[in-house]
Amino acid sequence: MARLRAGLLLIVTLATLWHLVFISVTLQVVAVIALVAYLLTLRGRLSAMAFGLLLAAGMVSLLTLWQSETPSRLLFEAAGRFAFFATFVVALSLLRLPAYRSRLVRRCGTAMLLQPPGRRYPILSAGSALFGIILNIGVLNLFACMIEKSNTLAAAQGRDWVRRVRQRRMMLALLRGFSLAPLISPMGIGVAVVLSSLPALRWIDLAPYVIGSALLIFLVGWGVDHLTGPHPAARSEDTPAPSLVPLGQFCLLLLGIVSLVFVLAWVLELRLPIAALVGAPVSAMAWLAWQRRRLGLLGVPGALVSLRRQLPWLVAPIGNEVVVLGAAGYLGQLCVALVPVASLGPLLSVIEPLGAANAVLAMLLVVGLAQVGVNPIVTVTLLVGLLPSLQIEGLTPALTGAALMVGWALALMSSPMTASMLILSRFTGVASTQIGYRWNARFLLACIPLLAGWFLYAAW
Repeated sequence: MARLRAGLLLIVTLATLWHLVFISVTLQVVAVIALVAYLLTLRGRLSAMAFGLLLAAGMVSLLTLWQSETPSRLLFEAAGRFAFFATFVVALSLLRLPAYRSRLVRRCGTAMLLQPPGRRYPILSAGSALFGIILNIGVLNLFACMIEKSNTLAAAQGRDWVRRVRQRRMMLALLRGFSLAPLISPMGIGVAVVLSSLPALRWIDLAPYVIGSALLIFLVGWGVDHLTGPHPAARSEDTPAPSLVPLGQFCLLLLGIVSLVFVLAWVLELRLPIAALVGAPVSAMAWLAWQRRRLGLLGVPGALVSLRRQLPWLVAPIGNEVVVLGAAGYLGQLCVALVPVASLGPLLSVIEPLGAANAVLAMLLVVGLAQVGVNPIVTVTLLVGLLPSLQIEGLTPALTGAALMVGWALALMSSPMTASMLILSRFTGVASTQIGYRWNARFLLACIPLLAGWFLYAAW
């Protein structure tokens, strides 16, 4: 069954990529049929959230058949959007295969964890953001495991309070850094959701807002860590900090992957999310081939064999991720088409005078709904399709998209119901509510007002 699921996802991915690059409706039909077959194989294996979103997608589909004048066209376009996000998850997941086998990745992790306390937060936070671009949520499992193994009572010289403080500071650095990955990466899922919903928008339009926000979040996190954490004596000269050369090498590798995506977008005249879908598998295969170059023929045959053998293992855990992201995109496409702007007149009369401040409200709405279990993917997908259609003065598409992406990042850092928070709770043995609300309280209280001010200043 695992190989069948992997094969169906591979068909979805290849057919969708071909359709996006060369515009083939026939292959889009093939992708949708393979996607439906894949979803049927997941029966009984979905999380409550994924199953709930799939059920909601089915109910909205029935509503579309009843309300829409062209239901078949709308449902086919929404199914194509589902296939697009499924392809996005698979394409980026392929990068995990060479990354998990890379000695460079392991050396980077060790070097970051063994830094002196004063430098550990910025290096670990920045490093997890960079690794999150490639490993996605896998960076949490990888680094959290390494933190737990290295943060022993012996390493704390028998002082349990030191061990607990180190655990809290390193886990928060990891969580906040991982949450920045969707902001700083042009290959991130947040960028894909926003740019695919707003065809006239480019990444370069988003960049000033999201990079400025990411820098602000990083500096606030570092400042809160420094002010609230203990300040041990400096490391003695006979135990120097590990070299950061491996991290520099990884940055060059990451720069090469991102550059390839931009080159593909320019040469093939593709939108950035589509170029990311093409560039990620190509980069994964090139990285795998480099790791197996001693096997001959530039390592290409060895890379293909590794991919064939390990693809079922690679895609087995991503079923819920595919369904949550794809169903959210599907629902967003249908809901925006079914909700006429004219019916929002009373709401529009309230929010229109606020102008650009609506971007701050949208950010807070994403964060707030995440606290009660509404996945940010769903909220962002709906709002990014709805808000620009209201044509509120001062609320530009770039400002809207950036605010929603920042709200998504803050939700990952605060909501006890997100996958990232549940993973850290499992490793630390600390309740996710304590991580999100007690450990992170000072950070959120400082960060949210500053981000609101940043967006109002940027709009002005």
